[in-house]
Amino acid sequence: MNQVDYLRISLIDRCNFRCQYCMPEGAELDYILQQQLLTYEELLTLIEEVFIPVGFTRFRLTGGEPLLRPRVVELVGAIASLPQTQDLSITTNGFLLAPLAQDLYNAGLRRINISLDSLDPQTFDLITGNRGRSRWEKVWQGIQAAYQVGFNPLKLNVVVIPGVNDQEILDLAALSIDREWHVRFIEFMPIGNSDLFSDRGWVASEQLRQQIRDRWGLTESQVRGNGPADVFKIPGAKGTLGFISQMSECFCDRCNRMRLSADGWLRPCLLNETGEIDLKTALRKGINPTELRERVRELLNIKPEINFKQRDSGTTGTYRRTMSQIGG
Repeated sequence: MNQVDYLRISLIDRCNFRCQYCMPEGAELDYILQQQLLTYEELLTLIEEVFIPVGFTRFRLTGGEPLLRPRVVELVGAIASLPQTQDLSITTNGFLLAPLAQDLYNAGLRRINISLDSLDPQTFDLITGNRGRSRWEKVWQGIQAAYQVGFNPLKLNVVVIPGVNDQEILDLAALSIDREWHVRFIEFMPIGNSDLFSDRGWVASEQLRQQIRDRWGLTESQVRGNGPADVFKIPGAKGTLGFISQMSECFCDRCNRMRLSADGWLRPCLLNETGEIDLKTALRKGINPTELRERVRELLNIKPEINFKQRDSGTTGTYRRTMSQIGG
């Protein structure tokens, strides 16, 4: 396996959208109470005294919707200023981004992923669960603001849902032609969504690539990201196209990450819940960071076994948390 040096940090489990692949329709979500969230002070302690010493140098802030968390710009500045931080990024739905883009950039953030599952406002509202008020325009404004500020790379995440937005693949791919935008097509995952998951629950990445190849041609890109995407490029395009194929093309051997939930649970693998560690409770009980480092090291040592031997448990078992609660 790759060296595990990338930590996805969920700042909050709440979101101002209710995307069907992240928060299943009809699901009763028990949101984390404010006092159960990791405080920023606790989070920075874990980063500086636990995660960095065991080899983590790259961090991504997620949610829920991370921009809902108060003082997020301040947190970005604190993590970006650490000398060991080699990379800091954020994943957002973009709705609150436009007025914050410049402040985030000034605080040290340089990379950003924005969810954009459709270019059609009605389809967008269907996916994001908005009732009575379209939010597509504000998300588009957030994307434009991030572009103008200078975020590079600027990535657009598209979760492909058959029968909903799969007819827009070419239009979305075309966003990469004239601007240095990097579109990432993500196979829908069944995390907490067993009712949506079936033989038609996701579209294989190769099927998408063939559509694009037939229209423009497609070449492998020399640009590689920090994640599991297979990166391609339309000939002559300024941006790239990435395909994250966790369902059709297993990439466990390339995994380089763990996930920290907003309430302090460290999860070694997205696809199953084996081996999680409750770091927040341990920290609040006064357990020394030295001991916490050893617990994380032990989890790092068994991560390959969890990834490979227990991967299937993620697609057959029942999840305790939805994608929004895990942090994506």
